Amino acid sequence: MQSAIDKIRALRALHEDGLLSRQEFDLRKNAILDAEYAPAADALEEALPVRVGTEIGLMVGQEVGPQNRRYRLERLIAHGGMGQVWQATDLATHAELGHSAQVALKILPPQLTQSASHAKLLIQEATRARRLAHEHIVRVYEWAQDPATASYFIIMECLEGEDLDSLLAREGSLPLERVLALLEPVAGALDYAWDKHCLVHRDIKPANVFLTRRGEVKLLDFGIAARARAPSPMDAPASSGTSGYRAPEAGAPDGVPARTLDVYAVAMMVCRMLGAAPAAGQAPAGLAPRQWAALRAGFARDPGARPASVRALLDTIRDGVGPTEEERAREEARLRVEHERRERELAARRQAREQALAAARAQAELRRKEEERQRQRADRAAQEAAREARKDALRRQLLAKREEEAAKARLAQEEAQRKAAQAKAAALYLTQQKRARELQAARSAEDLARLMPTPGSPVADGDGVLCDPFLDGAGSGPSLVLIPTGRFQMGSHEHERKIAMAAGAQKKWLERETPQRWVGIERPFAMGRYPVTVGEWRVFVKASGWEPLGEVDWSAPGFPQTDAHPVVGVTWHDAQHYLAWLSSATGKRYRLPSEAEWEYACRAGTKTAFSFGDSISPEQANYDGTFTYNGGPRGAYRGGTTPSGMFPANPWGLFDMHGNVWEWVQDVVHDNYDGAPSDGSAWEIGGDPARRILRGGSWLYNPRYLRAALRNGFSSVLSNDIVGFRVVRELM
Repeated sequence: MQSAIDKIRALRALHEDGLLSRQEFDLRKNAILDAEYAPAADALEEALPVRVGTEIGLMVGQEVGPQNRRYRLERLIAHGGMGQVWQATDLATHAELGHSAQVALKILPPQLTQSASHAKLLIQEATRARRLAHEHIVRVYEWAQDPATASYFIIMECLEGEDLDSLLAREGSLPLERVLALLEPVAGALDYAWDKHCLVHRDIKPANVFLTRRGEVKLLDFGIAARARAPSPMDAPASSGTSGYRAPEAGAPDGVPARTLDVYAVAMMVCRMLGAAPAAGQAPAGLAPRQWAALRAGFARDPGARPASVRALLDTIRDGVGPTEEERAREEARLRVEHERRERELAARRQAREQALAAARAQAELRRKEEERQRQRADRAAQEAAREARKDALRRQLLAKREEEAAKARLAQEEAQRKAAQAKAAALYLTQQKRARELQAARSAEDLARLMPTPGSPVADGDGVLCDPFLDGAGSGPSLVLIPTGRFQMGSHEHERKIAMAAGAQKKWLERETPQRWVGIERPFAMGRYPVTVGEWRVFVKASGWEPLGEVDWSAPGFPQTDAHPVVGVTWHDAQHYLAWLSSATGKRYRLPSEAEWEYACRAGTKTAFSFGDSISPEQANYDGTFTYNGGPRGAYRGGTTPSGMFPANPWGLFDMHGNVWEWVQDVVHDNYDGAPSDGSAWEIGGDPARRILRGGSWLYNPRYLRAALRNGFSSVLSNDIVGFRVVRELM
């Protein structure tokens, strides 16, 4: 049985290999830690015994937390009635990676969590906040308990900077433009919490808005946030919040939390940031009448009179700039008088300017006539000199032309001789190439004709697609496409690698595709037209009684699937079980393709990065379309697999060779192609036998991972929601 730390190390390896996004890594890591340390919900009362602790005796350098998840306290950040906040070093991360990860620990006094219900409130706080993944919300990683002090604490993102309370104490009132700029990210964070999780913060105040040294705005303390539903006995009290920012209806015991609670708090914050007191009833300096009316609506006692959201409140204040109708009328009258005065001045200036221009034109005309006479005299002298120069130049040109014609005659003779030699060599080369192609085509056609099914057996259809029936007549295997023999260059050339580097590829990944080399596919074979589908896998599971061992459920991977979608959640060993069963069910020899066979079939005679060119679009394959490659267009990110056959096939009739799911092949992982077989067979000697090669990219990855030459590796005993496989049937 793997320990929690072993599972996390395996997840970290997947993330570093590019098989897990950072968000997915964090979600799975937290799930492992919750499963390891958190009891079941129905046994929480018994799993969290009452422990009477003492006051928190914490100091710099002290280590807190459970035995296998320790944190060293570095600096006290804040201290209050709800406990202490410390900057700390994550010692487990230091042990794994060799460097320190800084976190913030919110440590509660034991007396606040003496009962199991209070402890459960803390756990719910950490669990709820951990789901909030937004750039303007402080990240919460997990929770833990220190056995020495019986204190619970929450592990959070460590920030450098100051909260809005500190900023206001230091600078005093702020201009409206800066107030709106500071609160705009808060509005975005609250919109996200509501749209994604139906959460209302309920404790918006300057102390919970943090400004980092890099100028970022972070919203803190979603601990008392509530869902928009009937209150639960385990929720934070309805009266939660801070006096001065808590809406009048917040104390109602049976009320359903609404977004207008946060609107009220933000409106009170705007007043304070502008240096005004709402109770005074006077507009803060610099606010237009309509802006003051919008702000007063924000802290109205009636929730229905407030704007629907914080963003609506800020937009209304921002749009309220402008004069009243009376002020506008007075300004228009003043502008008319000013316009008439300026028109009179302009008319007088125009008349004076026209008189001056007339005098200037007369003077200019006199100067022009004199200059024209002088120019004509100079032109006559220049023309005479030019005639003499042309005569001299003509004499020199005649001599140069004779010499040039003689040189051209010599060059023409040499060029004719060179072209004749080139034409002869080209004709010989074309004849040789044509003969080689004819021999190769004849060999491939002869091989395939010899290996085609006989009239007494199932035959391929007009498109060359073959299906092997089950021996018991209960069904048939996957659709297959016949692949001929041939030679191709395996790997990537330098120009393709430069384009991939420009798209963000890492040098370590690109070195796996070298050196580029010729490989001969000496035996024809049949390859699955699509990756193995959910429907085909379901038949295998029912017939064989197969039980999954991986972490991903193939029948519920986290996104919608039908029987036409490619199966995921299958380890390399699971694929081997399926191939053994399929071989027994059909009486034919089925296996995984070798890495060389896979790339040969994927390229289908092409030499570009993809089988349809050197760029790619989301209309040609399923990948994260928010990224582009080599000038290709952006498109959709579908967030899961697509049905087989949704995108165009490659030139040999194979679908989804680029994107949708990574595909297992037979070969073990090697760092490059040095020493690899050149006959198309699988490379299973040396390398890392615990990991197997993956090809083709997936729906989760950006397009640079979908190139025909790209190689990836993955543990053969792990499953994933982005990995499937495709079968090969031997013909000889």
